[in-house]
Amino acid sequence: MDKEPYSSAMRTLPLEERPRERLKRLGAEALTDAELIAVLFRTGTRKQGAVALAQHVVSHFGGLRALARASILEIQEAPGLGEVKAIEIKAALELGKRLAMYSDVNRPRIKSAEDVANLLMIPFKDSETEEFKSVLLNTKNEVLRTVDVSKGGLDATMALPRDVFRQAIREGAHGVIICHNHPSGDPEPSRDDIALTQRLRDAAELLGFRLLDHIIFGDNRYVSLKERNLF
Repeated sequence: MDKEPYSSAMRTLPLEERPRERLKRLGAEALTDAELIAVLFRTGTRKQGAVALAQHVVSHFGGLRALARASILEIQEAPGLGEVKAIEIKAALELGKRLAMYSDVNRPRIKSAEDVANLLMIPFKDSETEEFKSVLLNTKNEVLRTVDVSKGGLDATMALPRDVFRQAIREGAHGVIICHNHPSGDPEPSRDDIALTQRLRDAAELLGFRLLDHIIFGDNRYVSLKERNLF
């Protein structure tokens, strides 16, 4: 059944309403369980489109939890499924299970500006131009990721809130620390640095993040605007 052609039911759906198009346009979180499974299927059967087939599979097992517990042979017992689709479902659900259980014990935890300096002093020291980075943290202040925001200069256009916080939204970050360097070697903050920090702090609050600090790096030195009470 896995090789049967795309059903007329799916072909008659408006392009923008098909699961793959909806995923591209709205993100995976906007799709139902059945629609996500339909994306895996790609095709349905002669009698059912991919979405209808996926809805039937979810209903057959009474939900994703029971479906995840089923063996490949048990999944194949659902009408309309063959071995290929059963394997696709099993692989996708196993990935979800592993992600839910994943824990990176090597993530550094940020307790102070010094911890950030230990993390980024060498990368900034090697830079000959001004760079802007953001450090994304989870609820335990563990580093999720360090993101390169811009290079070549720091001004209002190089560090727009949408650029600074775009990846934080994608990563589900709880807190953000922004950092940049002064190639001159002097990390003392300028008026523009302070004003930018305040704008980003206000934007972070609107987006539901905590802007924890803005750290400026120089030649083996750094300044924490938080420690200076400058925002």
